[in-house]
Amino acid sequence: MEGTGKRNIVWLANLGMILTAFIWGFAFVVVKDSVDSVPPVYMLAFRFTIAFVGLSLVFCKKLVKITKSDLFCGGFLGFWLFISYFFQTVGIQYTTAGKNAFLTTIYVVIVPFLHWIINKKKPDRYCIMAAFLAVDGIGLLSLQGDMTINIGDILTIVCGFGYASHMIYIDKYTESHDPVILTILQIGTAAVISWVFAPFFDGGFPMAVFSRRLLSGMLYLGLGSTMIAFLLQNVCQKYTTPTSASLFLSLESVFGVLCSLVFLEEYLTMRMTAGCVLIFVAIIMAETKFSFIKRRRE
Repeated sequence: MEGTGKRNIVWLANLGMILTAFIWGFAFVVVKDSVDSVPPVYMLAFRFTIAFVGLSLVFCKKLVKITKSDLFCGGFLGFWLFISYFFQTVGIQYTTAGKNAFLTTIYVVIVPFLHWIINKKKPDRYCIMAAFLAVDGIGLLSLQGDMTINIGDILTIVCGFGYASHMIYIDKYTESHDPVILTILQIGTAAVISWVFAPFFDGGFPMAVFSRRLLSGMLYLGLGSTMIAFLLQNVCQKYTTPTSASLFLSLESVFGVLCSLVFLEEYLTMRMTAGCVLIFVAIIMAETKFSFIKRRRE
């Protein structure tokens, strides 16, 4: 019975990861639908502020335990969080939500190589092969007929590097710091940076945000895509392996494309579809090493 209960918890954790991926995937549609009315940096300011306030209210007792080390580590993570979301949100203005979703997921393949540079741990052959597959997929997905890359695609790829750096330092800092405190601090830091830079990049305050449609979108990004999704990820990762967690979260890109097809009426050509497939295969290869195939053969 104990083994059955443990398996049920793992299944629930996996479902929680899939729900997190869906929340993030649908967020691409919300951002694409709102970015024409709410400039990108102001959009970040709203979503991070809403999430920070929500987390602070829920975990107010933890705020009194914050140390100087927490402030430094949380602030550094917040910097990478802002960089990642900034390039992703600006990039989506110049490309489709589906392509933005898939290219963002490249961070899964980038992480092992940055881990090699920062922590001196060389990636295995599966990660190397996955990188080549991912590059081919990016080419099929992003290169236009004249063999150029859309500026939005480039910005989104930069965003992928930012997410990769963010993940590496999260892995490093959570070894000695409370992950909930780090989450609150990094989101708060990202909110402050966003409010500081918003007037320089986006100009005056967007009063249109107070319309019912846009306000609901900001609440979804703040409470759903930022606050709830981060909490789901942190809780569910306690009951599943990092490899499984990364694989389930990579479904964000799949949900992003599916949601953009359904709600934004975007379309994928056969070439773009092939690129998406290659990127997804690269993600699976980098995270699982095709271990499920080896087990079947055995």
